Amino acid sequence: MDLYRQGIEIAYNPKHTRFLSALLLSVDACLCAVIIWKIPYTEIDWQAYMQQVSQYLDGERDYTLIKGGTGPLVYPAAHVYIYSALYYLTDGGKNILLAQSLFALLYLGILSIVFGVYRMARAPPYIFPLLILSKRLHSLFMLRLFNDCFAVGALFVAIYAYQRRIWTVGTIAYSWGVGIKMSLLLALPGVCVVLEQALPFQRLVKSIILMVQLQCILAFPFLPKNASGYLARSFQFTRQFLFKWTVNWRFIGEETFLSPNFSTLLAAANLSLLALFVITRWKRPTGRSISQLVERSLTPIPVEMKHQIYLRITPTFMLTTILSSVATGMLCARSLHYQFYAYIAWSTPFLLWKAGLHPIFVYAIWAAQEWAWNIYPSTKSSSMVVVGCLATQVLGVWWGTRNEYDFEELKTSGSGAGANSQNTK
Repeated sequence: MDLYRQGIEIAYNPKHTRFLSALLLSVDACLCAVIIWKIPYTEIDWQAYMQQVSQYLDGERDYTLIKGGTGPLVYPAAHVYIYSALYYLTDGGKNILLAQSLFALLYLGILSIVFGVYRMARAPPYIFPLLILSKRLHSLFMLRLFNDCFAVGALFVAIYAYQRRIWTVGTIAYSWGVGIKMSLLLALPGVCVVLEQALPFQRLVKSIILMVQLQCILAFPFLPKNASGYLARSFQFTRQFLFKWTVNWRFIGEETFLSPNFSTLLAAANLSLLALFVITRWKRPTGRSISQLVERSLTPIPVEMKHQIYLRITPTFMLTTILSSVATGMLCARSLHYQFYAYIAWSTPFLLWKAGLHPIFVYAIWAAQEWAWNIYPSTKSSSMVVVGCLATQVLGVWWGTRNEYDFEELKTSGSGAGANSQNTK
């Protein structure tokens, strides 16, 4: 019985995650080495990336004229800069082994940050092994060399910085990630909710301006040549995906998949779910209604009230909010390709835990999702599992957090002019 209790204590007590993280990181480092050594590299987009950045390095600045073997360049400028560096480091993309090794280091670096993010959020040790067990995630990094790997790394760096309340670093990291791939815009609602409640209004505006400024700086070399072409290609909101590559909606059939009505339905569902989270979950640290939040944005608040809100924006709340925002966007995405699993794999264990599920169900749903994402090409059954697992995470975390952050409306101890005249800085 004592051994059983000790096992339960180790599995659930967050204080054990420091040593567990180091152990799992060491194990995964060995696993990465074995993958590179034993499993053949699969060419998908790497050569196209190299062809595209070679044109940039040769002086081409019109985004609409930069193309590769798989088509035109459709990623923002940070992607170009990162893969330009890799172009030089890997002899024009020819040294695949070195590229794989660099991506293995990238993977391990991001994994260490994910461990830190989970530890800051007081996640239990029993979900940590799931962070290193994904076959598909290892493949995306070491065997496919996708740019999503850098984007998801930027996202978790941003979350970690926010948890540490290093707001400027977090904002720069997030905007850098958007500059790699616009998929990170799915996290924007969660990021904005966190910043809106944690920062004074003037600081919030400065953070938003900083995000936009960084995008302008990244895009600057391309704007004089063809600004509209850059924006249209790097942030292609109207892009049409082929049915044969979809991982999530294959079970509805190609006719429905290509229907504009289906696209509109997904967009409406996404907005509705985000509104549901904002109204019933994400605004709770302030203890205020939406109208009161708007009023708060337009008028200064007392310092005492600001401090109360600041303390309620905990690392757990930040991680839950931002990952929920990403999962909601993934659930309602028109089409998910295999590389999008990079944004899901390290989010699922935490979201399933926050959903309040028993560990057996956490592992079972994780395993089902991992199975579905490893089916190639996707089938009706696997796509149903993909959507079902994402829906479980989104609706589960909404239900599982129903009793969290249920605070009374914020109050100040002083009601005189002195308390109300203190402006936030």
